[in-house]
Amino acid sequence: MVMPTILRPARPSRNPVAVPRVTRGDYPRRVSTQKLTHVDATGAARMVDVTGKDVTAREARAAGVVRTTAEVVSLLAEGALPKGDALGVARVAGIMGAKRTPDLIPLCHPIALHGVQVALEPAGDRVTITVTARTADRTGVEMEALTAVAAAGLTLIDMIKAVDPSATLDDVRVLSKKGGKTGDWERDR
Repeated sequence: MVMPTILRPARPSRNPVAVPRVTRGDYPRRVSTQKLTHVDATGAARMVDVTGKDVTAREARAAGVVRTTAEVVSLLAEGALPKGDALGVARVAGIMGAKRTPDLIPLCHPIALHGVQVALEPAGDRVTITVTARTADRTGVEMEALTAVAAAGLTLIDMIKAVDPSATLDDVRVLSKKGGKTGDWERDR
């Protein structure tokens, strides 16, 4: 089988964990992923040693969408769901999710979160969840922001499933990151 040019490795490698260069349209620059950082030369999972990295201010924003019905969104806005204030509970769940990220994602470092903001915007037939997480540490907070979005979204689904069992959590993604060795990055909209 012939791989498309974009997926061919830049140079032959005997390393079983080497991956090809990848260009994604939503990246502002060419991203080289010559090796995965969470696996060793044999392919075994490992936690990255960040001891030598500088402590710097870091921020990540992530978002997701809970899709439901306009009627359910009206109930959310009125606080009229059978389980109570779903938006308030989801906001707290998002913060808790960010704080518990290293317990849920095996190779994430436990870092000191200095701030987590969870915004829930009901409109039409959906609730948009946007999270901003901040720290001053040796590694970024992208996974904490993503976990917060997932926890808030799943909590909303739990609280509305009695009136809409078909609700979904979609489009969970990092919107931007600031700080660290790789610098700032923002998703093309």
